[in-house]
Amino acid sequence: MTEPTPAERVERVESEISEAARSAGRARDELTLIAVTKFHPASLVRELHAAGLRDFGENRHREAREKAAELADLELGWHFVGQLQTKKARQAREYASVLHSLDREALVDALAVPAEGDGPLDAFLQVNLTDDPERGGVRPEEAEALAERVAGASGLRLLGVMAVAPLDEEPRAAFARLRTVGDRVRTVVPEARWMSAGMSNDFAEAIAEGATHLRIGTAITGNRPPRD
Repeated sequence: MTEPTPAERVERVESEISEAARSAGRARDELTLIAVTKFHPASLVRELHAAGLRDFGENRHREAREKAAELADLELGWHFVGQLQTKKARQAREYASVLHSLDREALVDALAVPAEGDGPLDAFLQVNLTDDPERGGVRPEEAEALAERVAGASGLRLLGVMAVAPLDEEPRAAFARLRTVGDRVRTVVPEARWMSAGMSNDFAEAIAEGATHLRIGTAITGNRPPRD
């Protein structure tokens, strides 16, 4: 069987997103599709851009910075979706338009004051929905306190909450918990109304629970290429 082209993958995912939105009583234009292109070459990003995509996600700082530089001739929105080291935080401002993994006070403080000429960086609070303290994300019960700290940082604008569904939990139930955390965060920052949730295998469940930003990798990019 012939492998689908990037454009065919985008068309299929778009169709599935539209169907999931209809089933949830929502409009497709409420949703932002982010193609997560980690480990894939810049050439694939160009193909996906030609297929109509404009938002791309990366989870490694060095790779993200290099791709953004190589593709500077295109109008792209870069979303950093991985764990960001505090010492790399200010460098991430050079290319990222949105940070999806704001999860600790030290990172908030590192981004609190924008560089001269920069506006605030849009960010989501990453919430840890597991019992594993080693996983990235703030504990659900600590989300409001962190949101309050973000609200006091001139270099940040809080968009909402983000999470990955635990492997041992039904995705929709996990996203329902995330939605509840988001409701609490809005009592601190009323404009933080968005939710970054849903990947290749569970974006329909995320849409049903109110996700606004979908981070989809392999369903669009195919399997990762062999690494050296």
